[in-house]
Amino acid sequence: MTLTRTQVLDLLDRHGLAPSRAMGQNFVVDPNTISAMVRAAELAPGQPVVEIGPGLGSLTRALATEVDHVLAVEADRHMLAPLAETADAPNVEIVHADATTPQWRSRLGADSQRWAMVANLPYNIAVPLLLDLLDSEPRIETFTVMVQQEVAERLVAPAGTKAYGIPTLKVAYWCEAQIVRTVPSTVFYPRPRVSSAVVRMERLPEPATTADPDRLFFLIRTAFGQRRKMLRRSLAAHLTPDHFAHAAIDPTARPEELTLADWAKLVAVASS
Repeated sequence: MTLTRTQVLDLLDRHGLAPSRAMGQNFVVDPNTISAMVRAAELAPGQPVVEIGPGLGSLTRALATEVDHVLAVEADRHMLAPLAETADAPNVEIVHADATTPQWRSRLGADSQRWAMVANLPYNIAVPLLLDLLDSEPRIETFTVMVQQEVAERLVAPAGTKAYGIPTLKVAYWCEAQIVRTVPSTVFYPRPRVSSAVVRMERLPEPATTADPDRLFFLIRTAFGQRRKMLRRSLAAHLTPDHFAHAAIDPTARPEELTLADWAKLVAVASS
């Protein structure tokens, strides 16, 4: 049900199209990769799925065989015709919209509806889109997304590593996340210069900490904005030495050394 390299090239040729670098278009041309991604999503038959950036519809076709409803959100109007051709199924709804804007989300229905997202995300929107949806769309309960491997590592990085940062902490606040598969560049057309990975994120029943999120991420953004500085310097306008002492946090630490629980301790002592 998924598209091979030959079929992708033929589809592009018949519609007079070429992948858009500006829109981050790299089409998966390996059916095994698509099948593995769908398996990793662990979808229930009755669960609706939203796909961002379906492109030519290879993943869309595979999803349509597994669930009752696929909402495919495509920003590139030139892709709509080939997408409609390859994903021609009664349970596929194609929406022409920019996924970074909120208008398309009205298609997700009632607040009680629970969705899964499965997508080969365009590299240029992956991180801001995911972080926005984590904050604003509780209707999406699971995310199984293919992203640049460097991005995947940032989303799940352990504290103390170079990849650890604001995206890591945002994901940890909302989800349990893991890299479930690495993907070589050879499965794409055109072939990107980097490898990719599939990340699966499952939203927690409640945020990982009860700390006020505005205060929590204000401190996190402030500290990571001066990542090379010790916390006592980058947060000097907001925390005193006593705050660090009461939270049992080393004021000479750098921001990437603190776990989400450590940041929550600092918020607690600063608010008391």
